Amino acid sequence: MGSKNKLKRFKENETFDNVIQPTREEVVSDFQYKGKWSTFFKNDNPIVLELGCGKGEYTIALAEKNPDKNFIGIDIKGARFWRGAKTAIENDMNNVAFIRTQIELIDFIFAENEVSEIWITFPDPQIKYKRTKHRLTNSEFLKKYHHILTAEGTINLKTDSEFMHGYTLGLLHGERHEVLHANHDVYKNHYSPEEVISTQTFYEKQYLEQGKPITYVKFRVKY
Repeated sequence: MGSKNKLKRFKENETFDNVIQPTREEVVSDFQYKGKWSTFFKNDNPIVLELGCGKGEYTIALAEKNPDKNFIGIDIKGARFWRGAKTAIENDMNNVAFIRTQIELIDFIFAENEVSEIWITFPDPQIKYKRTKHRLTNSEFLKKYHHILTAEGTINLKTDSEFMHGYTLGLLHGERHEVLHANHDVYKNHYSPEEVISTQTFYEKQYLEQGKPITYVKFRVKY
């Protein structure tokens, strides 16, 4: 994507009512919607997050199928989620929002028990050991998710990375969390959840063309 195109998207994001772009200071000091997301969406419907949302394909697809829930895509790259934000506006989807921020600040953005479900779709597996702290399913991230999720809240990980899939399953079993569903190839398994196979992200389509299996884990964090 050219720099001019990026700048154009950044400018357009600033005009979208469904895009929130706080500074880091605004997030960590006293984020305006923490514990008060009902004031943004004008309802008390359950909140579902897509972390590292990219173009927001899952945010949009799930929001279309579940108008009784609110969906929030989070990514640091605003030029990417511009597509999702624009689609939501074009289709008058009032149950969609996007936040441009770092995922490690998630517990500053949402209050305890404020989120009902989390989707992590095709994250960077951060394979090198020294990058462990950046893996979105490491122990520290799981603690943050546990804090903001309701007691029955669930987390979905969909990835083409066998490493990420195996690492996550090992961690979940080792820490005695609750694995609800685990699948090494969602398109060859007849029991794959509909929401997992009915939506394909931009990158997922590329992985499928390369013949890569897509893995999936649904789990509940228990402490």
